[in-house]
Amino acid sequence: MKSSRLEAFSDGVIAILITIMVLYLRPPKGTTIGALSRVVPIVLTYILSFLYLGIYWNNHHHMFQLVKKVNGAILWANLFLLFSLSLFPFATDWLGQTHFAVVPTAAYGVILLTAAIAYYLLQTAIIANQGAASALRTAVGRDVKGKISPLLYLAGVFSSFLNHWVAFGIYCLVALVWLIPDRRVEAHFRTEISADSDPDE
Repeated sequence: MKSSRLEAFSDGVIAILITIMVLYLRPPKGTTIGALSRVVPIVLTYILSFLYLGIYWNNHHHMFQLVKKVNGAILWANLFLLFSLSLFPFATDWLGQTHFAVVPTAAYGVILLTAAIAYYLLQTAIIANQGAASALRTAVGRDVKGKISPLLYLAGVFSSFLNHWVAFGIYCLVALVWLIPDRRVEAHFRTEISADSDPDE
């Protein structure tokens, strides 16, 4: 099966999730600075969740530049990733409305961890389908960011029971680490294009 339908479906789901999150934003009930300050946690959580969805969409797009065909395992792994991402609007609204209360902050971290695991499983399924000479395996290398991120999410979950701002800071840190798409995938993709192009052109 070609990967085009999977990519189109994934793009659509992520676009819908971003739209749903925007619908949760409400203007302050009042015209004072105090009224505005009460919605700051909601806006901050929305910005972080929007960043995460953007990161997943961006890296998903980059990863599938190295994927020509998919199998059943890849389809289910991708659905698991989309399921994990579909929890973002719920977690975002709960965290913002409760002003970073302990349990919502921990739950937000658990959902981030679940999405990271789902992305890793999708990546693993693609590499397994591509075989020993996997283009994606070569591109991601040791995948240091992919291995460190779940540990940081766990640290954020445990930190939420001590200081919610520390936990939120950890979640922001991981987002910053992933903000720039993996350049190794881009480099590998450019190499493949160069190899396939006609040297006389």
